[in-house]
Amino acid sequence: MQIQLSDHFTLNKLLKFVLPSIIMMIFTSIYGVVDGLFVSNFVGRTAFAAINLVMPLLMGLSAIGFMIGTGGSAIVAKTLGENEPEKANEYFSFLVYATLIGGLLFSLSGFFFVKPLVTALGAEGELLNNCVLYARISFASLTFFMLQNVFQSFFVTAEKPKLGLFVIIAAGVTNMILDFLFIAVLNFGLAGAALATVCGECIGGLIPIFYFSRNNSSKLKLGKTHFNLKILIKTCTNGSSELMTNLSSSIVNSIYNYQLMKFAGENGVAAYGTIMYVNFIFIAIFLGYSIGSAPIISFHYGAKNDNELKNLFKKSISLIGSWGIMLFVIAQLIAGPLAKLFVGYNADLFLMTKHGFQIFCFAFLINGFNIFGSSFFTALNNGLISAAISFLRTLVFQLSVVLILPMILGINGIWISVAIAELLTLCVTVTCLIRKRKVYHYI
Repeated sequence: MQIQLSDHFTLNKLLKFVLPSIIMMIFTSIYGVVDGLFVSNFVGRTAFAAINLVMPLLMGLSAIGFMIGTGGSAIVAKTLGENEPEKANEYFSFLVYATLIGGLLFSLSGFFFVKPLVTALGAEGELLNNCVLYARISFASLTFFMLQNVFQSFFVTAEKPKLGLFVIIAAGVTNMILDFLFIAVLNFGLAGAALATVCGECIGGLIPIFYFSRNNSSKLKLGKTHFNLKILIKTCTNGSSELMTNLSSSIVNSIYNYQLMKFAGENGVAAYGTIMYVNFIFIAIFLGYSIGSAPIISFHYGAKNDNELKNLFKKSISLIGSWGIMLFVIAQLIAGPLAKLFVGYNADLFLMTKHGFQIFCFAFLINGFNIFGSSFFTALNNGLISAAISFLRTLVFQLSVVLILPMILGINGIWISVAIAELLTLCVTVTCLIRKRKVYHYI
């Protein structure tokens, strides 16, 4: 029997419902990693460093899709919980169309402005040319990537998380097969990696449009709507934490790369790129859980079901704590093999990557609570607190520590910066959860 948002969620039912979203996020991270793996081993260190320099820009722009998806799905799920399905579909349609138009505008702008941006980060010569090549090809599919991010949340709201997983798998498999074909077989080099990504993202954005445009068995369907500035502002406000997370991460990652270029040159950027790829996969568990559980929280908040909110909050905290310990242990064990997989061709780079990851992974003990805390307030339609947590976590604290700690600890200060920033954010997250418990009744 299909699990519905209105159900009471036992631990088993909760895991069943969120599992497709978790797998979806892990798979999304894995097929992003495959680009780096093929480029690093078949094209070279400079091309690999180029992807890592330009990736924060691409991810920052695509974050608009996450903002609209998470912020909009909270509104749509709450509206469904208030038993207004027609209004929910009107909101859903408007937000998808707004993403489509916005994506086209950002894609064109990015194509023309990428060169001065990466030049400002210190890229020059062959590294600069590789950055511009990869980014300009990737901008061709930015609109579809944004739509893919939007639909990841709305598939869950539509009670079709498995279908969302299928879409991501289709996009990911396409990307990985074409990576092998374009890079390893046809020797297209860095351009091949970008083309493979474009093809995968087009599939990820187009399949959901075809599904929701037709009559389907879900709660949502694309149809007629009208411009609704109030809902757009509310969506952006409510989802601003997700936008802030990704934009701040893009800015901070650029600063990390700048600091690493200063302390360790291209080797430092390549090592950090490897660590970030693994980090994407690990935190995908927390991100996937947050995406999968948010519509349930929004629905029961809209239905004023306080007992179920308490149930969901308690189970969520227990799961995230357990997963954090598990990921930390796994990270310590696999630091060496993973470094060898990506950069084993260079002994110095291998040692730097392994050492850096063993320090960096302390962040996994903490960051799940902050990711869920921000998502939890988004689901409760409190975008202000959610954005504050994300803003402090991904920009203020990380930016501060990555600029200060390297002056004291050298390159080790860069590796430990994320964990310190997460610890500072945890204090804020816990404070917000305690202060708002009587407002939302989740404790």
